[in-house]
Amino acid sequence: MDHASVLALYDRDMREGARPDGPGARIERTGNVVRQVADAHGWNGVVWSGLDATSADRAIADQIAYFTGLGRDFEWKLYGHDRPLDLGSRLVAAGFTPEPEETLMVAEVAALTAGTRPPDGIRILPVTDPAGVDLVVDVHEQAFGTDGTRLRHQLLDRLAADPHTVVAVVALAGEEPVSAARLEPVPGTRFAGLWGGGTVEAWRGRGIYRALVAHRAHAAAALGYRYLQVDAVARSRPILERLGFAPLSTTTPYVYTN
Repeated sequence: MDHASVLALYDRDMREGARPDGPGARIERTGNVVRQVADAHGWNGVVWSGLDATSADRAIADQIAYFTGLGRDFEWKLYGHDRPLDLGSRLVAAGFTPEPEETLMVAEVAALTAGTRPPDGIRILPVTDPAGVDLVVDVHEQAFGTDGTRLRHQLLDRLAADPHTVVAVVALAGEEPVSAARLEPVPGTRFAGLWGGGTVEAWRGRGIYRALVAHRAHAAAALGYRYLQVDAVARSRPILERLGFAPLSTTTPYVYTN
């Protein structure tokens, strides 16, 4: 995989050419900024910018004014290769708060579809209804220690509006949900995203996370996608590297709260 060309393709198709990530969301292009606007349960923020030292501060101020006018908190999704180089410090100066840095990682789907079955005693259940969504949210809250209300609304909305836009799964030990994850194919691109992969602490280190990656890789292959993309937290990066994912850049959420 040519890292530079795949990163350029990712920027072009997934960021500058972004698609809405759910029902009720829309993509807007204004100047050298691409943003998503959604309702209170959706994700609001900047997905791409093509700025320089002379245009950055005005663009930042414009986005603050726009989202504040809508009464929305929002995120500026900043990548390590974005310009200008001091864009992060400019966002902080304007009132944004950075969250932990993640690593943008990509792998070719064909390299991930061999083997990696769930460990003994674990079964993988497709999520297609509200009961399944509740299991995913339960895992999310245990694994990440964060409220899953927004995730519940997003999954229910997507499953109701177009179930083909998300492949959600939960791993069960008996009837206990112990891990969950989702695949989000992006129509018209070569990329499908891995999101929300998390395992309850007591069940980590048993190969469940790896099994869910392989399961989603098979789903992506069946849908005709070439690449899997993930924003990896520090805990997941070593596992993903062993599976064949390559780091292409970093990404940091800068959050603006009204």
